[in-house]
Amino acid sequence: MRDADPRRRVPRTDLLLADPRLAAAVATLGRGRVKAAIVAAQDRARRGEITPERVRDAALAALPAPDPRVVLNATGVVLHTNLGRAALCPAAVDALVAAAGHTDVELDLATGRRARRGRDALAALAAAVPDAAAVHVVNNGAAALVLAATALAAGREIVVSRGELVEIGDGFRLPDLLASTGARLREVGTTNRTNLADYAAAVGPDTGFVLKVHPSNFVVTGFTRAVGVDRLATLGVPVVADIGSGLLTADPLLPAEPDAASTLRAGAHLVTASGDKLLGGPQAGLLLGDADLVERLRRHPLARALRVDKLTLAALAATLHTPDTPTRDALHADPAALRQRTERLRDLLAADGCKAEVVPAVAVVGGGGAPGVELDSWALALPERYAQPLRAGAPPVLGRVAQGRLLLDLRCVPAAADDALRAAVLTVPAGG
Repeated sequence: MRDADPRRRVPRTDLLLADPRLAAAVATLGRGRVKAAIVAAQDRARRGEITPERVRDAALAALPAPDPRVVLNATGVVLHTNLGRAALCPAAVDALVAAAGHTDVELDLATGRRARRGRDALAALAAAVPDAAAVHVVNNGAAALVLAATALAAGREIVVSRGELVEIGDGFRLPDLLASTGARLREVGTTNRTNLADYAAAVGPDTGFVLKVHPSNFVVTGFTRAVGVDRLATLGVPVVADIGSGLLTADPLLPAEPDAASTLRAGAHLVTASGDKLLGGPQAGLLLGDADLVERLRRHPLARALRVDKLTLAALAATLHTPDTPTRDALHADPAALRQRTERLRDLLAADGCKAEVVPAVAVVGGGGAPGVELDSWALALPERYAQPLRAGAPPVLGRVAQGRLLLDLRCVPAAADDALRAAVLTVPAGG
């Protein structure tokens, strides 16, 4: 009979597009992409490669995973660069959604006239650091330093200690970054020791500014000497301090990490920093300092190319208005509470036949910040073979492999995601 032909059982395209899972994929990937996957799966069924009943699953399997994918960060690294550094607070996420449409980003609704772009974010940043006479925001921390070097020292000299000429990641080196602006580097001191006299001997009529860089991703110990901002401020030229990690005010947990407020009070004329590290906000470059210097930077032609979009401004403003962020919560998490959560997860897994241990762990700040700080933590220990399946799961779970075991540290995993983490672990076949 013709009806016995399996090709007649291949589901219709319109019915497959109405399937809830494929309809959800249309919302993220677009109708054309999903329809192409359906047609390809239907053709496979007509050729006899798969049964008609498997067409839907084959179409779903052919679709790419959403990009980016939400990952559970169980590494114990609070600001994991490969995971996008700071996780945004709920208020910032809501602000991003609101800013996706038309907004008053550059409009005064009261007068109907053009207004200062991102004035809410700028006002919030100024309020967070009253020691700054003026503030400005660009698209990342490196851009903040590039703008300062271009506006203040193009064709002139930047005096900087040899011990502070760092690599900022992925092969990008500070000397190359600064040289690209047209400034000339005047290196002083040695790798491990630089004195105020070294700077003083280099400062002259051709000096654009003295640069102080916090070497935030390494620590030099032993026979060392560095010159603080307070002493550099006596040299009679502008001092630009790149504090890196974006800490706005001092945090007792991070005593060696410079903050913007203290650095300005010490005499820095301009401070540059990142917004997506210890501040806990979106990627942004923060500029804080003397009003005349900040205005020169804001009016420089390069500032237009480095400006942030409305989404970043909205998320940054919300972050600055919110006292607690996921970054701050993770940094200050109570080790006893983490142990309790981890033991609960262990017990739940044991009830499902999955054996795990609870072990002491050490978490770190990450993101090129506070390299000498270790945070007491606790982790769930599983066999190393769990690492790859968990990374490939839904949601992906990223842990840390050490000494033949996979460690899952809950410090950066929201408590609300504990059940999702448990479910992910249980998808890994026992003894596989």
